[in-house]
Amino acid sequence: MASQKTSIALFLYNRPAHARLVLESLSQCRRLDECLLRIYCDGPKRADDAESVAAAREVAREWADRLNAELVERDINLGLARSVVEGVSELCNSHGRVIVVEDDFLLSRSFLDYMLSALDLYENESNVYQICGYMFPIRHAPEPDAFLLPLTTTWGWATWSRAWKVFDWNAPDAENLLRDPEVRRRFNLNGAYPYAEMLESKMAGENDSWGILFWWAVFKAGGLVLHPRQSLVWNGGFDESGTHCGDQAWSSQSVSDLDWSAGSFRFPAEVTMDELAFGKVVRFLRSEQSEGSIFERLRRRILQRRGRKESQRVHANNVR
Repeated sequence: MASQKTSIALFLYNRPAHARLVLESLSQCRRLDECLLRIYCDGPKRADDAESVAAAREVAREWADRLNAELVERDINLGLARSVVEGVSELCNSHGRVIVVEDDFLLSRSFLDYMLSALDLYENESNVYQICGYMFPIRHAPEPDAFLLPLTTTWGWATWSRAWKVFDWNAPDAENLLRDPEVRRRFNLNGAYPYAEMLESKMAGENDSWGILFWWAVFKAGGLVLHPRQSLVWNGGFDESGTHCGDQAWSSQSVSDLDWSAGSFRFPAEVTMDELAFGKVVRFLRSEQSEGSIFERLRRRILQRRGRKESQRVHANNVR
């Protein structure tokens, strides 16, 4: 029955070539017949985007017919954050769980098999908040095939309505809690990545990230996320066509590296953090704190935005 199928939310905007690639890879995923696909097409942000938005929608319509998918074409531009949050909320409310994909991904044929198996296994585990399809380019032990970490993702993921309920646009307690050095250190994964700075930037209106808000909510709940030992998602958004901030090295696998045998996933037996895997992720992120890395680019971007806002404030005061 349709009501028993798992929903997939695919978010597109103005990149028809990317849209075609992700839909083609999705069409080759095992167990797609167990899912209902809804394709969200955001409206153009600027007049200059209208042509590319229309071209992406043509691709979406073509594949919606092939895959028996539902198409949602927005008349206005919600932006990626609002589009994702509203779409995920809609599908969690109507179907109880959702798998989330964006237009710059390529998916392993095992992606849906992994997602559906994990969603079933951890559905009633209240401390598991998300299923992640991405893994940093880190070599992990061959067993198990996935492990639980205190870290969310935005690159190919899934969740349940019970877990998504913690999402909060406002994060009203963040400013006070992040003044505590120990809270700040843990939220930054022992100082490995500037998540606190990202959240503060979001609360100051300097970025439009929904992902940092979900990570904050899961962090406060002491929640865990299932991560694969090998990435099932390849991100092609580093061609300057998108809004992702990241290093090409973060998605260095070729698509041929991403396939596992059907139904063969060996998930962790206990719902506890994998200390060894967590240590490897922390060391990798810490190694990215070199000049020119995503960490330093992000930090500089935050400081530049704050500097511009301060200059504008000072100028406004002087004008008065």
